[in-house]
Amino acid sequence: MPWCEECARYFAPTAMTAEGSCPSCGRVLEAQSSATDEEKTPWHFKLLVVALIAYLGWRIVDLFV
Repeated sequence: MPWCEECARYFAPTAMTAEGSCPSCGRVLEAQSSATDEEKTPWHFKLLVVALIAYLGWRIVDLFV
């Protein structure tokens, strides 16, 4: 999705002008490839997964004890 640095927003291709520029500031935008984006998994999602595994592990132990 195209990103405008000046407006700090993503734009859908249909939201841009016919020339491929930002509708707010008029800056020409380039589409970013999602394959090149190296977004990390958020730390709170990892914490949630660890808590879920611990909870389910405890439930399995409690089932047999």
